[in-house]
Amino acid sequence: MIKQHLQIVGLAAVSALALAGAVQAAPHGQSDFIRDYDSNKDGTVTSAEFEAVRTARLKAMDLDGDGRVSEAEYIGEYATRLDAKLAASTASAEEKAATREGQLKQAKVRYDVLDGDKNGDLTAAEFAASGKRAFAEQDGDGDGVVKAGEPKRVTKPTAP
Repeated sequence: MIKQHLQIVGLAAVSALALAGAVQAAPHGQSDFIRDYDSNKDGTVTSAEFEAVRTARLKAMDLDGDGRVSEAEYIGEYATRLDAKLAASTASAEEKAATREGQLKQAKVRYDVLDGDKNGDLTAAEFAASGKRAFAEQDGDGDGVVKAGEPKRVTKPTAP
């Protein structure tokens, strides 16, 4: 009986992890990056397209318009995008709940990393620095355009 219970719990955990990978709101792979930032749908992402989307996201996160994004604003905006993706998912309610919980914990970790000066406010400069690193990693040949099949560039971690 205990063995069967552990198998069910293990299977549920594996399912939740698989779903988590499928509903990530932040792009990780190149195809996700292109899908999320290719505003003119030509199959590539220019640095201008990327910056326009990032600027719009920062503005959407800054609910009170003070030029800074609090942790609550950051996680709230992310939760809205995540909930939309989860709503479209065919996963069970339990899997969706587990995924949401895990992803919101990850969002808190991401916020803490982005807030370089650790003052509890994400500035446009801090947000831009993370974007520059992300774009440079995807733009393997450094020409300012991310293309499908382009190898990722290894970037050195820098302070935000």
